[in-house]
Amino acid sequence: MMQEMDIKGLKLIVISRFILVFAFLALAFFLAAGTFNYWQAWFYIIILFIPMLTFVLYMFKHDPKFLERRMRTREKRRQQKIIQQVGLAPFLLVYILPGLDKRFGWSKVPDGLSIAGLAMVLFGYLIILYVFLTNSYASRVVEVEKEQKIITTGPYSIVRHPMYTGTIFFYGVTPLALGSYWGMILTVFIVIILIFRILDEEKELTENLEGYREYTQKVKYRLIPGLW
Repeated sequence: MMQEMDIKGLKLIVISRFILVFAFLALAFFLAAGTFNYWQAWFYIIILFIPMLTFVLYMFKHDPKFLERRMRTREKRRQQKIIQQVGLAPFLLVYILPGLDKRFGWSKVPDGLSIAGLAMVLFGYLIILYVFLTNSYASRVVEVEKEQKIITTGPYSIVRHPMYTGTIFFYGVTPLALGSYWGMILTVFIVIILIFRILDEEKELTENLEGYREYTQKVKYRLIPGLW
């Protein structure tokens, strides 16, 4: 069990990150758009805020160690540091470009398509949260802890990297959810970055996580069954 002082410190970190995330989203959306009259952005924030808040409160009670792992951001592997640096721009711009699109009217995305995109964003996010509930070692950085055990149940029985599957659903339609066709260009780069991250991550897992090599023989696909 984490000590009371550790819990208090963790709560402070989580709350500060929580505020920073939504402050960034608000600035990226409304400052770029030049208006608060941006219904897609409001709904996007809501469908992130409610599940995230519910999940964090649940994990503080049932698995605070997981939250501590998710607060780590410093990669140890050189390859992952490079991937992290290269990937920063697309992951930020995927939120900023739709706002600029809204301001200058580059795209005319039908409301129905944006609503479908918002639903897919929520679906992808729920996949990610399901992975978190299944695997307490789903850290933000690529590492293997001494006591870590391989997970083969739940979404891990279907693909080897279900968190990234959810991430692709999540980011892949974010521009459409925000009313932008042009932002979809960035999702291509995000998918490529995730592929490179997965390939390097599997080297780490194969070398340091007991049973992972055998697991790759059992679960053949990394992201999408029947494809890759």
